Amino acid sequence: MALEMSPLASRTVTFFERRELDRLLRLYHRMVAAGHWRDYAIDGLKDAAVFSVYRRASEAPLYRIEKRPELARRQGAWSVVGQGGLILRRAHELDQVLRFFERARFAVVE
Repeated sequence: MALEMSPLASRTVTFFERRELDRLLRLYHRMVAAGHWRDYAIDGLKDAAVFSVYRRASEAPLYRIEKRPELARRQGAWSVVGQGGLILRRAHELDQVLRFFERARFAVVE
């Protein structure tokens, strides 16, 4: 007797490890406290895990932090993608990518 599996059950999904997710959420909480971000979304896709941040929930994502394991040996598995789809930073390690969001980048200009 053969059991039929649904197409979704046989599909592999890329997702964040616990340590990575913890690091992303700490950054998110820091940026919310500073008033830069207000919402986030997490997507586990076939070829990528995506952490999207929003200024307002009704808008397109302000930034997407993507983990693409198939690029790990070439360009780096981690990237920060801006609103227009432009890759703003790429690296092999999550901490290297998250340096993009250091406090100095978000200085108030009068």
